[in-house]
Amino acid sequence: MLNQLVPDFTLPATGNTPFQLTAQRGRHLVIYFYPKDNTPGCTTEGSDFRDHYAEFLAAGCDVVGVSRDSIKSHENFKAKLGFPFALLSDPDETVCELFGVMKMKNMYGKQVRGIERSTFVIDQAGVLRQAWRGVKVPGHVEAVLSFVKAL
Repeated sequence: MLNQLVPDFTLPATGNTPFQLTAQRGRHLVIYFYPKDNTPGCTTEGSDFRDHYAEFLAAGCDVVGVSRDSIKSHENFKAKLGFPFALLSDPDETVCELFGVMKMKNMYGKQVRGIERSTFVIDQAGVLRQAWRGVKVPGHVEAVLSFVKAL
């Protein structure tokens, strides 16, 4: 999918406004997929995007987070941490499947199916320009920001 046009999709988003990918054309977009609201790694990652959000905007780039959590859960998570960007709800895993982020993971010795922490950069024409999979949170947002600034 790298260097190809990303198919359009629409998902429910915080703020009671559906998110449509094609409506984002004209600006770069970071889409980060995370496993679950209010968990330690996801809280840290979201906070890092929040703390660098002004720099992403200055680089002509928007940011959205995606998980399978409900909009109600997203609204609470967003309010609690003061995220300035939308969180998208993908309970049917449609967009998760589009980006190939659903994986079998070990959790407390059991195999569970969940979202592999991943980040994607889509350029202003809707073309996928970069993908990070199996993301480790420390330093990740800075690497994404550096890539976006170089676009």
